[in-house]
Amino acid sequence: MSPTILAIESSCDETSAAVIQQGNVLSNIIATQKIHQKFGGVVPELASRAHQQHIVPVIDQALKEANIDKKMLNAVAFTRGPGLLGALLVGTSFAKGFAMGLGIPLIEVNHMQAHILAHFIDEPKPSFPFLCLTVSGGHTQIVRVDSHLDMTVIGQTQDDAVGEAFDKTAKLMELPYPGGPLIDKYAKEGNPEAFEFPETEMQGLNYSFSGIKTAFMYFLRDQKKKDPDFVQNNLPDICASIQRTLISMLMKKLKRAARETGISEIAIAGGVSANSGLRSKLQSEAEKQGWNVYIPAFEYCTDNAGMIAMAAHYQYLAGQFASLDVSPMPRMPL
Repeated sequence: MSPTILAIESSCDETSAAVIQQGNVLSNIIATQKIHQKFGGVVPELASRAHQQHIVPVIDQALKEANIDKKMLNAVAFTRGPGLLGALLVGTSFAKGFAMGLGIPLIEVNHMQAHILAHFIDEPKPSFPFLCLTVSGGHTQIVRVDSHLDMTVIGQTQDDAVGEAFDKTAKLMELPYPGGPLIDKYAKEGNPEAFEFPETEMQGLNYSFSGIKTAFMYFLRDQKKKDPDFVQNNLPDICASIQRTLISMLMKKLKRAARETGISEIAIAGGVSANSGLRSKLQSEAEKQGWNVYIPAFEYCTDNAGMIAMAAHYQYLAGQFASLDVSPMPRMPL
């Protein structure tokens, strides 16, 4: 039987609900939390409270938009991890209560696995095996995907994620949070070769982004000594240069992974996959390398329940259900 599933995403600062039926996402509602902007980053306690406020109206809207009555549901899915403990707890608790009240199965979903499975929401869909560069504020991974539920991390950051590097460098330039999309915006107007930043080299397919943040901080400090208005006078060029460097670091390891595995089906996923510079670089590299490239729609790049629903669809078909005593796992491995 092809199921009808309600999916809930609450891992960070997006409260989202989606309905999937017969493998088709019928609705995908997202409530973004604006409260964190004035703090320059996500405040976990405020995120948890906002989830509590948003979760009922978001789920109600998702069911209505999908034209699905709760009695038609075959299962309830939720993000178990990774993510913020308090935020995850809201989604987990609601999903458990909802499933228990309806007497239907519960499905726990790995947030990072779901980012990858977002590629199966719309056409074109990658063929197995494929490599997925999963890039977000909390993760940077190269994953070998052999089936919908068989994934192996073959490379990952050893410290900070690339999304965190984008946001931190933006913060150093005093750009408002979230700064990553603003770097992308200003970079379109700048010269990517204007400034040079050091690229950290790690063994194998692993990454490190802590060093470039430190180098960028000292770069700004030294430049401001010469010109206090250096950032505002050179903002597009600075953004274009730091973006080029971060994307170069990502692509070097991805090209190496493709070469070592012999896989030419290449995908990107996660919030940073919305970056236009990364998308453009991936497309141009695909032409050189002979890759088939898959880039999700913007709606499915950032945190959303549509991807949770798609992961739950395949888990339902495989009979992978959770017990009602399941608890959140903030550091849930892939």
